[in-house]
Amino acid sequence: MNLPNKLTVLRLCLVPVFFISYYLPSWFGSSFSVISTVLMLICYATAELSDLLDGKIARKHNLVTDLGKVMDPFGDTLSHLTFFVCFMDKGIMPVWCFIIIMWREFSILFLRMLMMKVGKAMPANIWGKSKTCLYAATSILSIAYIVFETFFDISAVEGTCLTVLYVAFALSALASLMSFITYLNSIFKSHALSGMTR
Repeated sequence: MNLPNKLTVLRLCLVPVFFISYYLPSWFGSSFSVISTVLMLICYATAELSDLLDGKIARKHNLVTDLGKVMDPFGDTLSHLTFFVCFMDKGIMPVWCFIIIMWREFSILFLRMLMMKVGKAMPANIWGKSKTCLYAATSILSIAYIVFETFFDISAVEGTCLTVLYVAFALSALASLMSFITYLNSIFKSHALSGMTR
């Protein structure tokens, strides 16, 4: 297994650690709030850094593999949905946004498998890139909110922070939905799956 794929495996391993870290105060009491927040921050930063590095290294050194093509988007989906479950439990992500994003992510994984079956790549679009940027932005803002809430008194600006997060998650859900519709439209227009047996 090459270095980019090892970084992806690291990211996959960090996902359950992030989830466990988030729930430490719920399971063992509020005295674990600080260690929970610190662990979450470390897991998130390491996961995002590994996600950034694995793609760059794979492209720069021509280390793109079939396993990496499947594992990397799976890692993205698993990590983002895990983060969003925690943010939804925290009350900073609207449930309807999570549902839209979850349905989109699983649907895209299904479409990607179909396209790989016929030897076609998923076409890139601006909504997909916007979705990726918004996922990252909302995750960073949410982690920042949790960190500041743990270590500082943010009661004076809490309402504003929650409003900003609501808008950010709503934009993420919109970009997510639009990217799926655009992908679907491109696939139908290209007739890429027309040769599949039914």
